[in-house]
Amino acid sequence: MTLSFFDQFMSPTHFGIPLIALALALPWVLYPKPTSRWLNNRLLTLQSWFINRFTQQIFQPLSLGGHKWAVLLTSLMLFLITLNMLGLLPYTFTPTTQLSLNMAFAVPLWLATVIIGMRNQPTHALGHLLPEGTPALLIPVLIVIETISLFIRPLALGVRLTANLTAGHLLIQLIATAASVLLPLMPTIALLTAILLFLLTLLEVAVAMIQAYVFVLLLSLYLQENV
Repeated sequence: MTLSFFDQFMSPTHFGIPLIALALALPWVLYPKPTSRWLNNRLLTLQSWFINRFTQQIFQPLSLGGHKWAVLLTSLMLFLITLNMLGLLPYTFTPTTQLSLNMAFAVPLWLATVIIGMRNQPTHALGHLLPEGTPALLIPVLIVIETISLFIRPLALGVRLTANLTAGHLLIQLIATAASVLLPLMPTIALLTAILLFLLTLLEVAVAMIQAYVFVLLLSLYLQENV
């Protein structure tokens, strides 16, 4: 049977049972649990430092009303980073390459920011649809354009995360296949291809972390507009 390069993005099943739920639940088992000791180990100290730095970086520009989202967005950030990093291991499945899953993350959180803005400050929230000083002839057009751009935001969040991870996984598979094919024919070229594969893997590790950060950062910016 000939396998396609896109078969790696199919949700795995076992006896007809989809295993994506297991892939989503596994990262929570890997996180070290906080202890009541005065001195933590290096892993817990590093985790606490990372969470504190991320929370400070994201929520410093926000008002106090937006700080209620700190636990949710920080947990989402750690969850996405773990899913993306685990997906780079051999014989693993990356749930965040599924657009449906990313949209399930993006749409409710984006909708919550919009509802908060409409409830707390409806005039300010609706004011984003029409910039100040707009000529009268352009008012209907700008309202339509701004409304479309508002509803495209969750789609952009999900597609950005899906496209970047999918492209990286495809490149890694293509270069790995080329290296294995070239090894018996041209060992020198295969070695150079393997070095390129190693460098690309390092790049994908950075992309996995950056894309999770960008996802949460954009959500915080949407929240900043509505609180």
